[in-house]
Amino acid sequence: MTKKPPIDSRVDVGHVHLKVASLERSVAFYRGVLGFEVVQRIGHGAVFLSAGGYHHHLGLNTWESLGGSPPPPDSTGLYHVAFRYPDRRTLADAYRRMKEGGVLLEGAADHGVSEALYLRDPDGNGVELYWDRPRESWPRAEDGTLEMYTRSLDLAGLARESEVGRFREEGSNLESEGEKV
Repeated sequence: MTKKPPIDSRVDVGHVHLKVASLERSVAFYRGVLGFEVVQRIGHGAVFLSAGGYHHHLGLNTWESLGGSPPPPDSTGLYHVAFRYPDRRTLADAYRRMKEGGVLLEGAADHGVSEALYLRDPDGNGVELYWDRPRESWPRAEDGTLEMYTRSLDLAGLARESEVGRFREEGSNLESEGEKV
């Protein structure tokens, strides 16, 4: 069998489209808690959301699922959707928003290549929020292959990162308030 070349490295996931039971409940979560912006509504059945003005990163619809229930745990389907944040500080801000929104954290992990938070949306869909460390710092074996792992994530440190970012944006000086930056 001839080995085919791998997919072009520029290919990426453009958007995810989820079936939800309640459009407004899901919009309240993805916009109100996670901070995505609504870019378009299609009647009462669909909403498209974005980070930073892209046409959409996330589609939500009730076309086949209005009032429906989540699939049972022993069925096939989406395991989770993952949203990559540009840096640790923006992930820390997402963690702060989750806590303020009363969203339960199902897990948190340091994978060596990334730091991740795991949660569920109102329809029970798995959601991962993460940031990638710079590629040159990814753990690798002697042969160059990745050696990802799963270790505990320092949530207290992540929370402090959010506070440092908020104080800097507001022009405050943490040192004058008795904390070292």
